[in-house]
Amino acid sequence: MRKTTLITGGAGYIGSHTALALINAGHHVLVLDNLCNSCRECITRLEQLTDTHVDFINGDMCDPILLDGIFSRYDIDSVVHFASLKSVEESVRKPLDYYANNVAGTLNLCKVMAAHEVFKLVFSSSATVYGDPAQTPILEDFGTGKPVNPYGRTKLMIEELLTDLCHSDPRWSIALLRYFNPIGAHESGMIGEDPKGRPNNLLPCLTQVAIGRIPELTVFGSDYPTVDGTCVRDYIHVVDLANGHLAALQVMQHHSGINSWNLGTGIGYSVLQIIHSFEDITGITIPYRFAPRRLGDIAKCWADPSKAGRELGWSAQRGLEQMITDTWRWQSSNPQGYQSSIETPARVAVK
Repeated sequence: MRKTTLITGGAGYIGSHTALALINAGHHVLVLDNLCNSCRECITRLEQLTDTHVDFINGDMCDPILLDGIFSRYDIDSVVHFASLKSVEESVRKPLDYYANNVAGTLNLCKVMAAHEVFKLVFSSSATVYGDPAQTPILEDFGTGKPVNPYGRTKLMIEELLTDLCHSDPRWSIALLRYFNPIGAHESGMIGEDPKGRPNNLLPCLTQVAIGRIPELTVFGSDYPTVDGTCVRDYIHVVDLANGHLAALQVMQHHSGINSWNLGTGIGYSVLQIIHSFEDITGITIPYRFAPRRLGDIAKCWADPSKAGRELGWSAQRGLEQMITDTWRWQSSNPQGYQSSIETPARVAVK
């Protein structure tokens, strides 16, 4: 059998771009996704982009019998683990769902991996594990803090679980990729972010306002101690982020133990700066209104990604203009996301 990389949550936003990066680098991938926040059409488009068949299983990592069957049928030698619930706001309302899915699901995955002697794991972590940082930019050696929402706490719990696991058995090689705020889409406009229901993140909300699916953008909080009172975040192009996972997987082939890396640009932009940049690039005016601060949000958060540069040979290559241009190409070419026509999207004019 051919050596295979299992990608959990591989039909999702970041997972699909990482699957594309791995396939283009010569990896054979198997995508596992329960489609709770993704779409089967994404796999079809990956096949169109790569001109190859993509193995896909519609299933849940919380099902240990399913996982055991997958590892028995495929010669899996590594796992890139994205599958999780990911809404900060929803995690505040439904914390038990997040602990059950994210933490228990990862526990299931690791048990089955160990049973089949698969010990290479790239974990999709988050900058939320740092909590509310005392200073920025954030370095890995700051240590983890106290995440301010259940979503972040599940990521930290998983990191601690994986750390204990790695210390208990030297065969494990685990990468903890703490990334910041992914935006953008593949330059083809064929795959991108397509949240089910009303989106929670800034860019899909903004583009759905621009396309007419949402009447106006809600900006949560105008009184943060930032340049203009709105939250500041480190936005990274999803293709750069996908390439970070590929780099980590390559380094792990020759190293054991557990390591953490920040994947970000090292530049922070406020919500209003993103809105105005989008307007300047596309020529579209975005109506917005301010609302009270949202539970679970912090004022500012951006990375020092230099450790990833030194140890992974990775750095973000795409700036904010390309992030916004690629995001808008995806959304305007696919106004209803993956439910839109599957014809190859046309190029979108920008100002």
